[in-house]
Amino acid sequence: MAVSANRLEVLQIADAVAREKSIDRSIVIASMEDALQKAARSRYGQETEVRAEINPKSGEVRFSRLLLVVDQVENDATQIALEDARKRNPAAQAGDWISETLPPFDFGRIAAQSAKQIIVQKVREAERDRQYDEFKDRIGEIVNGVVKRVEYGNVVIDLGRGEAIIRRDEMIPREAFRPGDRLRAYVYDVRREQRGPQIFLSRTHPQFMAKLFRQEVPEIYDGIIEVKSVARDPGSRAKIAVVSRDSSIDPVGACVGMRGSRVQAVVGELQGERIDIIPWSADAATFIVNALQPAEVVKVVLDEDSSRIEVVVPDDQLSLAIGRRGQNVRLASQLTGWDIDILTEAEESERRQKEFIERTNVFMSAIDVDEVVGRLLASEGFRSVEELAFVEPSELASIEGFDEDTANEIQMRARNYLERVEAENDARRKELGVADELKEIDGVTTAMLVKLGENDVKSIEDLAGCVPDDLVGWSEKKEGETVRHPGFLDDVEISREEAEAMIMTARVRAGWIEAPAPQEPPQESPEEAGAQE
Repeated sequence: MAVSANRLEVLQIADAVAREKSIDRSIVIASMEDALQKAARSRYGQETEVRAEINPKSGEVRFSRLLLVVDQVENDATQIALEDARKRNPAAQAGDWISETLPPFDFGRIAAQSAKQIIVQKVREAERDRQYDEFKDRIGEIVNGVVKRVEYGNVVIDLGRGEAIIRRDEMIPREAFRPGDRLRAYVYDVRREQRGPQIFLSRTHPQFMAKLFRQEVPEIYDGIIEVKSVARDPGSRAKIAVVSRDSSIDPVGACVGMRGSRVQAVVGELQGERIDIIPWSADAATFIVNALQPAEVVKVVLDEDSSRIEVVVPDDQLSLAIGRRGQNVRLASQLTGWDIDILTEAEESERRQKEFIERTNVFMSAIDVDEVVGRLLASEGFRSVEELAFVEPSELASIEGFDEDTANEIQMRARNYLERVEAENDARRKELGVADELKEIDGVTTAMLVKLGENDVKSIEDLAGCVPDDLVGWSEKKEGETVRHPGFLDDVEISREEAEAMIMTARVRAGWIEAPAPQEPPQESPEEAGAQE
């Protein structure tokens, strides 16, 4: 059968639209069918179930009407009697649908305009879905594009298969683009919105620099060298930590390249941003010392519970370690994930002397000894009366000038002091109205009970309603600075894990949750038992 020119035109239009919009041909044909169905309903009635089909090979258009098979007809336009349906299909049953072919008809101007709008809308939706599906899998990649326009400081980029935007705060300071400029940027987010998919690019994201190094350094691309972390002050300075999986390859040298060619390529793309390439280390102290380069570090003291570290530098290195406006230490902190406090040797010596005097005074007042004995105990490394009370007597007796009797006397005085403090705390606890049942929770001391009572935590239910942050406090970053929020038990030595265990025990005793079942040790298989024999 010969195909008419009109039918060929339908297929040619579908092919042209599919190519231009980069969408599937079947989607275009389906949108045409929807448009024809709506136009047919305007002719045969909106309640009529009309179906339009376009043959994808010949372009022939066929219309049909669907009728519901019922026992008693109430609407001729949508229903057909069971006996009439069986004349067309002897196997028809009530509830089935019968298809009835409709004759072709000429579209009016209004119907044609409506059909055109439907086709345009469906094709636009398909194009948006295609863009979203294509770019949602490219989050974390670098893309190339041409500047299309600049709106209120935001740059709209033509990526060829879609448009993206770089917001003003995602651009490197002092960076300016004009329409027609080519640039590279990092895809950090793709969102499906009412007006279509929104593709957000960034040139300030830390991973933008990491991906640039991946393009410039073959060892990173091949996985021999790994970028562990990146910290940036966009347009000014950056630090990148790298480690090599091959001991024969220097990760820093590979990233720098011959005469600095590789790192200079990245610096040029980032508008002259200074880049410090840091060798990563699994040891936190070593890594932090490396991150503070070019400053020299004399000593480090780590506090793993709060992720803080004290770094001691020579007096003449303080400004270098801190950097201009705190830039060096801030980037080192971001790179390592530790809060870094920098002290000079003079400041650290002064602080140690102050702590030594404080410990000496505590020993003098608590166990009633003279200044010489107090200094001697502090110089031997004892930090609290509890340590004196429960240390092995032989360790005290081994101190020069002490004997066994002196050691026993010091321990007796220390234990008497602790008993007095315990009695005072218990009296204060009762005065505050803290329930006795809180004493039965593992890990809770009378000093803790006093602190809890002063913060209105006086019953099992009160403690069960707390979270670990309430007890041990928490830290948050505000404008690059770490702000510490104290907890109820800040003056008591307690870890976050211990605080969480106390709260969970309180919740079990309050009946809020069930006690976790004890974990049974894994059973040995017969083969393992035989192997051990």
